[in-house]
Amino acid sequence: MARLELSSVGKAFGAVSCAADLSLAVEPGEIVAVFGPSGSGKTVLLRMIAGMFEPDEGDILVGGHSIVGAPPERRGIGMAFQNFALFPHMTARANIASGLRARGAGADVSAKVQSISHLLKIEHVLDHSPRELSNGQKQRTALARALIGNPEVLLLDDPLRNVDAKLRYEMRLELPTLLRRGSASVLYVTQDYREAMAIADRIAVLIEGRLVQVARPEEIYARPATVAVARLFGDPSINLAEVVPVAERGVLFADISGTRVRLDTADHQPMDLGACWVGVRPDDLVISQVASGDAIPARVVAVTPMHENAVLLLRFTDGTEWLAALPPSATVADDDVFVRFAPEASLLFDRATGVRIGLPHRRQAA
Repeated sequence: MARLELSSVGKAFGAVSCAADLSLAVEPGEIVAVFGPSGSGKTVLLRMIAGMFEPDEGDILVGGHSIVGAPPERRGIGMAFQNFALFPHMTARANIASGLRARGAGADVSAKVQSISHLLKIEHVLDHSPRELSNGQKQRTALARALIGNPEVLLLDDPLRNVDAKLRYEMRLELPTLLRRGSASVLYVTQDYREAMAIADRIAVLIEGRLVQVARPEEIYARPATVAVARLFGDPSINLAEVVPVAERGVLFADISGTRVRLDTADHQPMDLGACWVGVRPDDLVISQVASGDAIPARVVAVTPMHENAVLLLRFTDGTEWLAALPPSATVADDDVFVRFAPEASLLFDRATGVRIGLPHRRQAA
């Protein structure tokens, strides 16, 4: 199979830049999730690779050969769209086979359709039209159509967005195994960070048309490159406070809401940091009724059950609000509490640029 490579790719529509200097390589058999907020340029990127748009600058290579300017049907690319894009006048069977038949495939088309349908558990709806299919069945039909030709590159444009929560969870478990049955280079677009972390070997974080960080899922969660990346990963989102750290006897301290808090050893950080953001994940906060020198006084404003956690909205004495994620069994006996976190749980970001500073300890994704 073939390696997919983007080399300094750029694209603009009029004065609006949708992609700027994008460089990324996807190896055969690798799944790379392109993750970012709505409007960040994810779908434009896929459509440039597929041949619906041509880049204004840079190059796109498959197997070391440029595909810029080549017609879509000659690029060796399979694509599953977010809105399924099934032919309404065809059965599911005909939709799945349409790409093969368009390329003049031989008599084994029916056998291939049966095989891929069995793999995706949709054999029983092959003779149904799209209007008779559930969203989950439509999604699997579109995926079967993309997979059946054994493409060198597979592009998936948020394929689970329009399916129900139960199927989305099941497909997060099934898709990695399914996609790795072949050796295609897979680019998987999603707006769901949990989906990206569950499915991908690496995640490419795209913000405002630029790749901000490309790394393994656990690396991005533990060591986000910027404040913007840190905010995108985690539910509830990371807590932030503006601080000016100081180094004393090899230890870094900062003032958070009037409390002097240890952040990290100064050996891991530059000595003169200036204004910074300090970030702490909600699940790294420890709540107690016992005061100590490094505990931040807070008041519990609200408690909200969320997924597997109970989320506390905390308000510090200066009005700063943070969130804490506790196990559902945890109890808070009083509204007035004290908040602590381990120094290695803190992340520092430059206040002006938002770029992460220093070398925080590695942590595992929640």
